[in-house]
Amino acid sequence: MQRIKPIKRYTMDYEQDLKIQQDALDVEWLQQADLMRQYGQHAAQMRLDMDKAAETLAVVKAETDKEIRAAPADYDIVKITETVITNTIILEVGYRDALDKFNEARYEHEMARVAVSALEHKKSALENLIRLHGQQYFAGPSVPRDLDKAWEDREQQKESDKRVACKMQRRRRKN
Repeated sequence: MQRIKPIKRYTMDYEQDLKIQQDALDVEWLQQADLMRQYGQHAAQMRLDMDKAAETLAVVKAETDKEIRAAPADYDIVKITETVITNTIILEVGYRDALDKFNEARYEHEMARVAVSALEHKKSALENLIRLHGQQYFAGPSVPRDLDKAWEDREQQKESDKRVACKMQRRRRKN
């Protein structure tokens, strides 16, 4: 039977890992599978951490419930009802700490899932860029189009259009 190698931990840089270098699509493709593996493993670890935190929260709740039922006077409870017990549990420091840890673990898991989803979108973007490259979209008679500059020009144009639209609306209101 083949032994599974331990997971090699890489430093993950979410912002950098999502960027696409248009001039190195081949390198991007070579990295994509490994990035998906890394972020997938990270998401799985975050899910495990969240599940453990949920289990700890349930144990703390059950133990506190048991303690309250055993000695309600210690918690200044005159009459035991399910609502009173539930509310008392929620106020306990141990429960609050366990709940905070669970919420943090859930947040980390959701962020890891978002990263995996973003990498799936990066894969789609790479596929489309390769298609454009295959159709010689980037080929030109002289210098290839600078996508970064084109994108920046487009964003500047949008801002300019917004300013003009605001001025036109002000003029309409005056008239």
